[in-house]
Amino acid sequence: MASLFDWIAAARPKTLGAAIAPVVVGSALGAKICGHFDLVLAACTLGSCVALQIATNFFNDALDSIKGADTHARIGPRRITAAGQAAAGTVKNAAWLMLLVATLLALPLFEARGLPIVFIGLPSLYFCFGYTGGPVPLAYRGLGELFVILFFGFVAVTGTAFVQTGEWYEAALVAGFQIGCLSTVLIAINNLRDVEEDRQTGKRTLAVRLGIGFARAEIVLLILAAHAAGFYWFQQGWERAFTLPLATLPIGLFVAWRVIAEPPSRGHNRLLAMSGAQLIAFSALMSWAIIKAKDVMP
Repeated sequence: MASLFDWIAAARPKTLGAAIAPVVVGSALGAKICGHFDLVLAACTLGSCVALQIATNFFNDALDSIKGADTHARIGPRRITAAGQAAAGTVKNAAWLMLLVATLLALPLFEARGLPIVFIGLPSLYFCFGYTGGPVPLAYRGLGELFVILFFGFVAVTGTAFVQTGEWYEAALVAGFQIGCLSTVLIAINNLRDVEEDRQTGKRTLAVRLGIGFARAEIVLLILAAHAAGFYWFQQGWERAFTLPLATLPIGLFVAWRVIAEPPSRGHNRLLAMSGAQLIAFSALMSWAIIKAKDVMP
């Protein structure tokens, strides 16, 4: 029987930065633009996004085991379904429960902003399951990276800013791209680490489809693109929103160097944790710079 610590591990804390970072940045941007910060809406947005991320991880844990994609040869963190700590049905039920939590937390957002929250929320709810389940499981078709950069980047940041302001902004799209790139690094490292197991079990990630060389280049380019896009803030007069996040670039460069130098192995688990830390630090520094900007962006 799975213990509390097993369930915490199954939630994959190292990946939760992908849910936290866009809400932090989107809330900061929205608050700066409208001059008001709604703590209740921000808390509900954060809780809903984290619940969606945990639901995705639980579905992934259960469905990968059912499909045989997680084996005893796995070099990534242990999965509670494949390890026999919990039945697949139990883990799926936990995932559905987290989707319910996400839905309940989104109700105040719907009350405040109306139908756009439904248009954002329904696809997000589906793809938590559709990432590894349904007729076209994204992770098995090489579409996992697209899912992450779209939903944990563009949608999450622009949606969070919309919740705070009731408006859509170009700046939120740029921030969404930056956060989406660094969030996608997490799944790209995960897929690179598991490339041999995924190849043997029929999970056709981009690393499997296009090879280890592509997967390494993808990680490097995502890290560089996240920082390069920051020139937008410089051009708009918010220089520190570009310069402060550069403090995290050495972490990204170290990760990039190691994914190139190391063959896929358990060592990539450490790189995954470092990338998660970079994402959180990047979002915190960007948010601080946005809040402390002297003027509202024209």
